[in-house]
Amino acid sequence: MKIVAALALTASMATAFAPNAIPFTARQSTSLSAVSVAQIKELREATGAGMMDCKKVLTEFDGDVEKAAEELRKKGLAQADKKSSRIAAEGKIAMASVGGKTVLVEVNCETDFVAKDDSFTKFAGLAAEAAAGLDGEDVEALMAASVEGGTVESVRAGLVSKIGENIQVRRVAARGSDSTTTGAYVHMQRIGVLVEIEGGTPELCTDIAMHVAAMNPAYATKDDVPAEDIEKERAFLTEQVADSGKPEDIIKKMVDGRLNKYLAENCLVSQQYVKTNDRTVGKLLEENGATMIGFTRIAVGEGIEKRQDDFAAEVAAMAGGK
Repeated sequence: MKIVAALALTASMATAFAPNAIPFTARQSTSLSAVSVAQIKELREATGAGMMDCKKVLTEFDGDVEKAAEELRKKGLAQADKKSSRIAAEGKIAMASVGGKTVLVEVNCETDFVAKDDSFTKFAGLAAEAAAGLDGEDVEALMAASVEGGTVESVRAGLVSKIGENIQVRRVAARGSDSTTTGAYVHMQRIGVLVEIEGGTPELCTDIAMHVAAMNPAYATKDDVPAEDIEKERAFLTEQVADSGKPEDIIKKMVDGRLNKYLAENCLVSQQYVKTNDRTVGKLLEENGATMIGFTRIAVGEGIEKRQDDFAAEVAAMAGGK
């Protein structure tokens, strides 16, 4: 009790002898004086930029949403240029159709996490729809195409700014016309196949596209095999049996038989139809009054050299830096 009383006395004395208190007034930040929550929300919806980025640029332009959006767009283009050298081997394949034409578009990013992002998926779909309305498979023409929000390129640059990864439209594959039948199949958004036939139905094309996705044939028909590929395979097979000791005419028959087997295994129409395994794809087409024109198969990231991270080396380098 004595201790409590002493503390109370000390506190009262300090108050009594303290100089006149200076009233405290909270300092008001002027950084948001011209910016409202509604303006920040409007700018975010228009650009997809982060909240803090929107605050900063709105403050810089005294709440002018239009000027702020233009500034964010410029910054986004600059960021996109900086990120364009980074490897983008993940992504997805999007599909779209217009009339008798079907297209596949491969859009790449750096990580599979971003490949699953809703904004990335929406952009891939937008790019595919724009590609379906164009002639040919020219990526530059696609990037210059007008879409909601600008061009495909400006939407891409804005997405790079928002997500923070290198995003690229890598290629376009297109098949079909008013006089042919096309169909497509996209497996897990990573393998895309277009099939084009004469006669038949789009559903038949889709079934055959599923087969192509699974079996990955090298050619559609024997007529599609380049002559140099056939001669190269013939030379390889001849070398295999050259030392067999058999007569030359027998060797020729052996090589012809093995070459026919090679073509049957690698040409789509000669392969066993994987869905039923009771007929060839060629027989399936014949039963449906159709003939094969061709197919296109693409896979996300194929041909792109991916970066190999050496975690042990990174840890060693960090330890050495200490």
